Amino acid sequence: MTHREATAELVLAGWTPCGVGDWAVGLRSPDGMWVARVCPFDPAYAAFLELCRRRPGNPYLPRVAFDTPLNGGGTLAVLEFLAPLDAARAKEVARQWRDGEGDAPLAEVRRAAAEVDAEFRARTPWWDGIDLNAGNVRRALDGRVAVIDVFCMDGASLYGQVLRDADVVRARFPGSRHILDIPYIARESTPEEIETLRTAWRSAP
Repeated sequence: MTHREATAELVLAGWTPCGVGDWAVGLRSPDGMWVARVCPFDPAYAAFLELCRRRPGNPYLPRVAFDTPLNGGGTLAVLEFLAPLDAARAKEVARQWRDGEGDAPLAEVRRAAAEVDAEFRARTPWWDGIDLNAGNVRRALDGRVAVIDVFCMDGASLYGQVLRDADVVRARFPGSRHILDIPYIARESTPEEIETLRTAWRSAP
């Protein structure tokens, strides 16, 4: 199914929309234990899932119950629910990450993230790298601190290329048909900007 169908099926199953980011939407499970992240296009999220796979059980990473690619280039992942963390504590953890401080488990995640970053940078066009800010530091239901969405794409350059020559993007991300469906475009763009992007994308074969 596509990201649209996956979102609809989750809502019909009783999952509740609980968040909208730049690249994806989140829906919380009826029992409150899990959150589904549905994105139409986000190559950087594959890197985060890889990080979680490499360090299972690390307290700073969420438990991932399920993940699967979606038709058209999207992704569905089901992770343990993470609530907002106190702003001061979140800023402190982000600072420790940037400055190479913190405890051993945080250092382990930071080292693994650097390895994943190097691998994805070598093969992923418009890669931007590690981007851990206070908004990516959350609180698990058991009280521990956890990080999410550690990696990011250079979205401005990628979508600028869509406007210049969408064929280049199609060639680098074959099968990603829903590249214009990310929430950031819907939230931040004018109707004229949306139409310009869609015209450029449709003009490519």
